[in-house]
Amino acid sequence: MRLGGIEIPDKERLLIGLTRIYGIGRTRAGQVIAAARLDATKRVAKLTGEEKAKVLAALEKYKIEGELRQEVRANINRLKAIKSYRGLRHLVGLPVRGQRTRSNARTRKGKRRTVGALTKEMWAKLEAQQKAK
Repeated sequence: MRLGGIEIPDKERLLIGLTRIYGIGRTRAGQVIAAARLDATKRVAKLTGEEKAKVLAALEKYKIEGELRQEVRANINRLKAIKSYRGLRHLVGLPVRGQRTRSNARTRKGKRRTVGALTKEMWAKLEAQQKAK
């Protein structure tokens, strides 16, 4: 079933299915279901057209999907523009929220590159690549 432009699997319960929408977690899904006065354990496939309309009406109050993504992107761009600490971390591609980077942080920093002593075979390989250029 499509709900607000998002494909929600028919077999899922309504509470879980709504979390497929960007910006809707378990808590907000519960709030939406309560506002629509529906049963959270009801399967998505069993929803009637009237119940779908109630859910969509309840979702109107919140920023979701494209609108929310656009706002988040604008906030990050603003931080970059004013050259704040967090903005600079975004620019450089390092963790933004105070995590340590001496160890870990591989998701943000990328794949490790060996630094330090090289074996004779590695030196030979590097020299061969340099000559090829």
